Amino acid sequence: MKTLATLLLTGLIALGLGCGYSHSMTPTMAGTAPTINANDGLSPASGPAGTAVKLTVNGTLFASNAVVNFSGKQPTQWMSANQVVAMIPASATMGMASGTMVQVTVTNPGMAGGIYGGGTSPATSNSVSFTIN
Repeated sequence: MKTLATLLLTGLIALGLGCGYSHSMTPTMAGTAPTINANDGLSPASGPAGTAVKLTVNGTLFASNAVVNFSGKQPTQWMSANQVVAMIPASATMGMASGTMVQVTVTNPGMAGGIYGGGTSPATSNSVSFTIN
């Protein structure tokens, strides 16, 4: 009788675990969007084509792993939540005509969630123009 009760209990437990139960998933939340200052967001705000430039971006809410988008993603040196610096290679502006405006943005990468989902999605700032002269 004990063996039958044990088998029956074991079967019920196995049935309960294999019934398709799943934990709920937390949806991904929007990430924190950085902002580039409108008036003094880029320093320098212009430069000659085909020349490397050290670009300082001023704004708010920059994550420590933020990326500057300037003719492709450019790695940054994080200075503070209000400033990042990127070395723009000469190849990023090679062959551009004088007067060309390159739109610059900053993206804070998303963060992965845990086993139950969650996390944040990447968030990109407003754009500010860098002028080729």
